[in-house]
Amino acid sequence: MDVNRNPEFLAHDGPLREDVHRLGALVGQVLSEQAGESFYEEVEAIRKASIDRRKQGRPMDQLSARLGGWAADDAQALARAFSMYFQAVNMAEMVHRIRRRRDYQRADERPQPESLLDVFARLKQNGVGFEELMGWIEKTRIEPVFTAHPTEAMRRSLLDKQKVIVNALIHGFDAGRTPQERRADRSAMLTALSAAWQTAESAATGPSVQDEHYHVSYYLSHPLYRVVPSLYAQLAEALEQVYGQSPELPRLLSFATWVGGDMDGNPNVGAETMEASLSAQRSQVLEAYQADLQQLESLLSQTSDRVAVSPAIEQRLHDYAALLPDVDRRIRPRHRNMPYRCLLTYIDARIEATRDDGAGAYAGPEPFCDDLALIEASLRGHRGEHAGARQVRRLRRRALAFGFHLARLDVRQDSRVHDDALAVLLQRPEWVELPASERAQVLGEYAGGTRALPRDAQDATVQRMQAVFAQLHAMRARYGVEAAGLYIISMARSAADVLAVLALARRGGLVQDDGQVPLDIAPLFEIVEDLRAAADTLRALLADPVYRGHLQARGNRQWVMLGYSDSGKDSGTLAARWAVQRAQVELLEAAREGGIEIAFFHGRGGSASRGGGRITQALESSPRGSVAGMLRVTEQGEVINRKYGIRALALRNLEQSLGAVLSASLRPRQPDVRAPQWREQMGALANWSREHYRELVDHPDFVGYFRTATPIDVIEQMTLGSRPSRRRSMRGVQDLRAIPWVFAWTQCRSILTGWYGLGFALQKGEQVFGLAALQEMARDWPFFANMLEDIEMVLAKCDLDIAEAFSKLSGELHPVFFGRISEEFERSRDLILRIKGSDRLLQAQPRLAVSIGLRNPYVDPISLLQVDLLRRWRGEGSQPGPLLEALLACVNGVSQGLQNTG
Repeated sequence: MDVNRNPEFLAHDGPLREDVHRLGALVGQVLSEQAGESFYEEVEAIRKASIDRRKQGRPMDQLSARLGGWAADDAQALARAFSMYFQAVNMAEMVHRIRRRRDYQRADERPQPESLLDVFARLKQNGVGFEELMGWIEKTRIEPVFTAHPTEAMRRSLLDKQKVIVNALIHGFDAGRTPQERRADRSAMLTALSAAWQTAESAATGPSVQDEHYHVSYYLSHPLYRVVPSLYAQLAEALEQVYGQSPELPRLLSFATWVGGDMDGNPNVGAETMEASLSAQRSQVLEAYQADLQQLESLLSQTSDRVAVSPAIEQRLHDYAALLPDVDRRIRPRHRNMPYRCLLTYIDARIEATRDDGAGAYAGPEPFCDDLALIEASLRGHRGEHAGARQVRRLRRRALAFGFHLARLDVRQDSRVHDDALAVLLQRPEWVELPASERAQVLGEYAGGTRALPRDAQDATVQRMQAVFAQLHAMRARYGVEAAGLYIISMARSAADVLAVLALARRGGLVQDDGQVPLDIAPLFEIVEDLRAAADTLRALLADPVYRGHLQARGNRQWVMLGYSDSGKDSGTLAARWAVQRAQVELLEAAREGGIEIAFFHGRGGSASRGGGRITQALESSPRGSVAGMLRVTEQGEVINRKYGIRALALRNLEQSLGAVLSASLRPRQPDVRAPQWREQMGALANWSREHYRELVDHPDFVGYFRTATPIDVIEQMTLGSRPSRRRSMRGVQDLRAIPWVFAWTQCRSILTGWYGLGFALQKGEQVFGLAALQEMARDWPFFANMLEDIEMVLAKCDLDIAEAFSKLSGELHPVFFGRISEEFERSRDLILRIKGSDRLLQAQPRLAVSIGLRNPYVDPISLLQVDLLRRWRGEGSQPGPLLEALLACVNGVSQGLQNTG
């Protein structure tokens, strides 16, 4: 594809422009070869017409007419053709981020913004000494949590092809590459693109939980496994450069997953999938350790006649010869004078025994790490820093991060499922209708173990819960205490919901010898009403002697998960963001009153509607004291590939997260005397926004409008995830899951989930507080500024002309709803521009503006094609077949073009 008519690039974007041009030309060649020259020419004509429509501000009718009536197979090919362009742009931008990072490193004049060098330099300027910094590093923990909530789940085979193309583009950084090598790079990219064209974007059947595990583990066991030691190396280098110190670094990174443990609304998840996920993860990580150990055996060939080793090494060799006599006999005589190689042979054998549960197996990762530390110390003590110590240290740091479990497994279940089980066990059908205080009082003796729940119930829900807690007990014994993550209660509303888990855990046998339940229970507050009541719920828990005793046994740290998704669906983005912000402040105060530590787990999605956004800005705008060295956040959907699909970008994202956590913990912004007034004004804005949003979604015909003005019925046919898109019958918006809710509105290009209610609230705010007050908040209050920037990005991705075309599919409901949606969009956009003093959206974010501008003209044809196909598909009864396949290709294409879709 010729891309000379693309939107303008930034001044330093010459290499990006070249990469987009190279890949665009290759896409054009693939389309010509695979679909025919006439098809390619039609794609080009549509592409140019779409660009002209954008540049000249022409009506959409001509372009829309050109995209009507395509045969299903041709329509699918057309959608895939434009999707292929998005993939090319996405990869070119990934590589450009790597290129810009290298430019900073090569210049060596000033550090890259948000790098550890940059963060430490600023902290030092603000008076942070080395000891203070190390004190926080010692207690810092970064833990990304990978969920099985996809809005894009690129197939493993396509991920591998993406890697080929990215590597070929990176080769282009080398000016000394020969013409033959450059031709080979081009050939490799053409091969990967051609094979990708011949590969379906998604499987014909929905993924199983095992498939979801396979997808998530790709990132854990490949890019992330490789880059973990590099993060520690960058941390050590930054400390050396800024503070002149090279301390021993603590463990500060780990990973978790929901795949196999997220039971909320998914009947396919339970005790069996929990065991299957951890078993597979254990095999993966131990296999990776063995590969590293074999490389170390080849490297550490030091002989005892050339260099000494520590007495501890000699003792460990003696101990292992006795422990593993069969392994000892296999060591070749010619290797007997290579102490490190011999010890690594024993270690490798112990890892193999651990995989097979055989004799000599490690009891856990700690003795494995101890063996590696022993070798590293001996090497460093005998002139071996550059003769293998660094390589041993890399493996040791991986082992500290991944253990023998790769990622901790969280478990999640809806509070109503617990109540259903208890209603059966207590033989009280009215259980769920009882006041929360009464339920908590009844549960106290069961949660504390002074009375046991009945054990002979045959109810399926009860048996399932029994199996889950029994599995949690077995997991700790088999995989270690580190393998078990949090137990998360979806839709938590009261202290009774937490005590219910404690009581059911005791019934399931999850009890230690000292009588304590070894489980960190995290209530998930998801809707605005529950977020507002969260602090009262915590106070009620702390006032309960049974739970207070449980918490003391858990180190007096209470985990709380904050839900951005359902709160946004419930009340709109502005009200949801404020509810989460206020909940943190109030929970921190309740924790201080109760003398405990509170740790927040942020349930963010990819889109701004579900709490997505830039991590540095998110942490900088968090309440004072809410970070405290801890970042636990969900990673899901298209975000996983964008952040962790390429090693260099995975490293950059981990570095940004670590730097942001340390900065927010060490030097949070100073209190502002204007803050009480801002909070009062923000509370009013949130209420106005929520009221306006609820007026829309509570309209008696709104569900019907949603189901006809968006492609939600297509999304429900997709094979993205293993769980249903609805919680129960579709009585209203509350019964739809947040991901398809956001996904559907994004597909129709209105993305109203990200901004509806904002304009109304800001207009009221201007009338009541004045424009200057709103401008002051946007200028001086990071929370408000960050929220407006996130919503501004969403507005920039909208196209109300295309949204109107979708809306007309709703027939007589179109005039009922679209006018108010369009009016609110214009109001939201205009007020953001006025408050920020901008002439156009994203004026202060030119990089993001270019990125969106590159894609929008190419998303338009897919969207218009989707409108036509959706009308025809529904007219023919919404049955499976070629039209649905074409629609699914359109959905995938729009997702790849817009990004941040769910």
